[in-house]
Amino acid sequence: MTGGAARAAVFGVSDGLVSNVGLILGVAGADAASGVVRVAGLAGLIAGAISMAAGEYNSMRVQSELLERELEMERRELHRNPHVETVELALIYQSRGMDPDRARELAEATMQDPDQALQAHAREELGIDPDDLGSPVQAAVSSFVAFSVGALIPLLPWIVGSGTAATVSSLVLALVAAAIVGTIVSRFTERHRGATIARQIAFTALPAAVTYAIGSVVGVTT
Repeated sequence: MTGGAARAAVFGVSDGLVSNVGLILGVAGADAASGVVRVAGLAGLIAGAISMAAGEYNSMRVQSELLERELEMERRELHRNPHVETVELALIYQSRGMDPDRARELAEATMQDPDQALQAHAREELGIDPDDLGSPVQAAVSSFVAFSVGALIPLLPWIVGSGTAATVSSLVLALVAAAIVGTIVSRFTERHRGATIARQIAFTALPAAVTYAIGSVVGVTT
């Protein structure tokens, strides 16, 4: 798994965890039956995972289409103005410290092969890897799975239990998972581990507390 994919997975788990623990504790706070809490948690998992997957698919699809458009424009320019594109490539090589004569020689050699020329211009001029534009389907599936894993954690106690014990267990599991997510995030961001864990726990506990309180008020007044 690449670093980018790993980061996306971790943040997907975090999204599922935070959103579903808030939903579950909100319904539990309203003193709903255990079956209602389970259905609400399962509905939150499925709806959230599908929404995340659809959003990720659309985002990646648009991004891929934009990159493909840029590549097609560059391909046309290579065909119409090969001399200009050769000079541009040589200047890029020179800007990176290459001798002007060597840069010109390398640029001319690269331009002899259209596919190689497109690869070079895409990478050096546009910052695009034509062989790695991203897969919308893969991104959607990864997002669906990651969100589902996070959303399932606070739901587990309600699958095997009920009442106050399930409510407390759901919150404890969510906070433990938040600490683990915070630890992993601190490795990606190279930030202070304690501060990152505390922030992740706060972002998980606060929505849960607010929705539980709202649920308690609604449950009492209805």
